[in-house]
Amino acid sequence: MLVLVSKVSIQQAYRAVLAGKGVQARYGQRLMIAEIARYLGEITEHDGLRTSPARTCVLEAGTGTGKTLAYLLAAIPVARKLGKNLVLSTATIALQDQIVHKDLPDLKAHSDLKFTWALAKGRGRYLCLSRLESRLHAEGASDSESLPLFMMDGPAADVAETRAFYEQLFADYAARKWDGDRDHWPEQIPDEIWRNVTTDHRQCTNRHCSYFDSCAFFAARGELEEAEIIVANHDLVMADLALGGGAILPKPEETIYLFDEAHHLPDKALGHFAASVSLEATRLWLKQMSQSLAKLLPYLSPSTQAAQQVERISGMGREMDPQLAALKDQLMAETRWEKGDNQDASQFRYPQGRIPLEQQAVINELLLQSAQMTRYLGALADELQGGLDERKVGEIDRETAEAWYPLVGGLHARSEDQLALWRAFIKGEDGDQDAESVAQTHKENPAPARWLVQRNSEQGEELTLFSSPVLANNVLYSRLWSRCFGAILTSATLSALGRFDRLQLRAGLPQDSRCLIIPPAFRYHDMATLEVPAMPVEPTDSENFAQALVDKLPQLWADGKATLVLFTARRQMHRIRESLPKAEQDKVITQDDYTRSEVLERHRARVDQGIPSVLFGVASFAEGIDLPGDYLQHVVITRLPFSVPDDPIEASLAEWISARGGNPFMEISVPDASIRLVQATGRLLRNEADRGRITILDRRIVSKRYGPLLLDALPPFRRLITP
Repeated sequence: MLVLVSKVSIQQAYRAVLAGKGVQARYGQRLMIAEIARYLGEITEHDGLRTSPARTCVLEAGTGTGKTLAYLLAAIPVARKLGKNLVLSTATIALQDQIVHKDLPDLKAHSDLKFTWALAKGRGRYLCLSRLESRLHAEGASDSESLPLFMMDGPAADVAETRAFYEQLFADYAARKWDGDRDHWPEQIPDEIWRNVTTDHRQCTNRHCSYFDSCAFFAARGELEEAEIIVANHDLVMADLALGGGAILPKPEETIYLFDEAHHLPDKALGHFAASVSLEATRLWLKQMSQSLAKLLPYLSPSTQAAQQVERISGMGREMDPQLAALKDQLMAETRWEKGDNQDASQFRYPQGRIPLEQQAVINELLLQSAQMTRYLGALADELQGGLDERKVGEIDRETAEAWYPLVGGLHARSEDQLALWRAFIKGEDGDQDAESVAQTHKENPAPARWLVQRNSEQGEELTLFSSPVLANNVLYSRLWSRCFGAILTSATLSALGRFDRLQLRAGLPQDSRCLIIPPAFRYHDMATLEVPAMPVEPTDSENFAQALVDKLPQLWADGKATLVLFTARRQMHRIRESLPKAEQDKVITQDDYTRSEVLERHRARVDQGIPSVLFGVASFAEGIDLPGDYLQHVVITRLPFSVPDDPIEASLAEWISARGGNPFMEISVPDASIRLVQATGRLLRNEADRGRITILDRRIVSKRYGPLLLDALPPFRRLITP
């Protein structure tokens, strides 16, 4: 009955949208709607209780499919019928804004579907009125020591100008000219200015705050509770899962997730479950913490629990400082450093993630001390939070608690982050997983990647310890796929070399997941050519290849068509530009010349004026930029986008595959390069009217045995390959 009702609703809505917009149905779009509806209909036999095994629906759909409309049309009626939350997650702000401000209103206007939606953002995107007031007080006070909230902040570059800006924020929010959302302020707010007037979940006093009733974040949170569709991003979903799920967004068990740009999901998960500690920065932080908390003592009676916690915390900080210094000396002396592309930094990766026993002993001692300090800070935060409750008679008055709780909450959060690193560095990754379910689904997994980075700067020598899971499969399976009611993943690049093995490995998809490549919407053979011209050398001969690029590139853009040239390294990009003749340099804009939006705006302006325009970019310009029509008619790929060999996570994955008897190059490097190559070629055709050409200057795509695999994974462009 559920499937029948939903099918009728979806068909009626689709016909209404097509008629209302005056467009024709697309085969790929219809197929995508049918696949999602079928998947959702098979999850339950009891109208709300998941009765099927954990599985996902994975759909690769290229540009022109109309996938946003497809997944919205298929999922909304089913989610409403089942009473489930619909969380739509993207990787980029641009797509998030498009869905909220264009796609959802458009669907509602042209269909008979009834639904509500809201945009979900983290707390750090919203103004904190309490911090803003304290900042204004601090800017005008003669004795800033009475303002503990900002003891850890750096001085503003221009105090008068900054204060005027904060006053403008306050006035516009009070007059309801601005809703407190950083992204809705008419100009970009610099990070160093914004972080002084926002907060996080550990520093927020929630309902105890005197500004709670007028809080921008909680006003937005109220909209989320009423919305049937929540538009979020991958980072926010991962942050919610890291907190156990249901802390920021609805509980996974009651949610259907729609992941657009889903190829980013594994890397986002790795980022949220990685950890790092910089030793000198930690020593400085411990010193500042002791100095700050010493100023809290006069507000506390000596016999109170809070005063005792302060004394213990300060004592722990003094004990840890020499141990951190000794660890740094030990690591600097015993490490075989390797230089990377960054000449100011060196790194070392521990093979198999194994830490030498003598280093483990020092780190284990720091782990124990850090655990104690975290407990003491947590207890102090609890004491201060108790003082916020007017219904309780405590040892701390409300004024003191309100002033100091945000600072102590921030200290506690930072201490927890450091504790996570020490644990991960010697005890393994993500120890609170459901080990039984993970082991059942994933028999073997690589050890965490652990590495050191040493940097030299004007402030001195800094040493940072890193630990990260190598694969996100366990994290995603245990925290998301095995718990959620349903999940649909879509993107233009989910398969690699025509298979979904890479995504399965990195994302830990359940075994019963259905993966499908939607047929392309474009007539690639008629719309564009793929050219591989003759080149005197291959990129492995770096010096001669650089000169070959300098000679070849001006020939390729001599026709005056708008061109995007993609490099695999910034250093090479700038070197090539500087080596070009002056007249050719003047045609080039690199992605580092201005902000991303300004680079694209200047490029479009040149094209509109009939001036030759060439964009130089690296990986971030190979994905996500949209330049239809005359704004981009030629994409030049200088070399195949293989991974940087010194990436410690990729190196650890390669090491694990080798240990299992596999071939890391064919199992990792080639599939990864294939996805990046598809993304790069995808910049050319953005709608059915576009025409152009793609040129690949790396002859390895025809000279090496893996070349045909990469070529055949690309859309079926008309090929022009010079022997």
